[in-house]
Amino acid sequence: MKISIGNDHAGPDYKKAIVDMLQAKGHVVTNHGTDTVDSVDYPDFGHPVAIDVSEGKADFGVVICGSGNGIAMTVNKHAGIRAALCWTKEISALARQHNNANIISIPARFTSIPQAVEMVDTFINTAFEGGRHANRVNKIDCM
Repeated sequence: MKISIGNDHAGPDYKKAIVDMLQAKGHVVTNHGTDTVDSVDYPDFGHPVAIDVSEGKADFGVVICGSGNGIAMTVNKHAGIRAALCWTKEISALARQHNNANIISIPARFTSIPQAVEMVDTFINTAFEGGRHANRVNKIDCM
């Protein structure tokens, strides 16, 4: 699987742990995030992830900022992107099962690194259920 990841200054340690897990499982990772804790602007790192996913260069995206909100708002501006803000593995599973989310947004200041790694693993390994959820998901994009 191909995964695109981006983060601001709140997430370098999270990104490293997630990338290590993904690569250990044989996934190809494109890193658009910062590797330092120096203050940066999250949109600069979220937009490239959304582009990778929307253009089919990545199967899924992972974005990380302090609250997870700003970067989720950023990537959700792109057509075809359904980013879900997740803080438990159960929510990450439901984001895939019910919403066919293609980017997971992680709030670094409100989750632990092991939690974040588990959420990403759950997210990329959970299938969309389709069925009654498909009609709803098809209504998400603006006309």
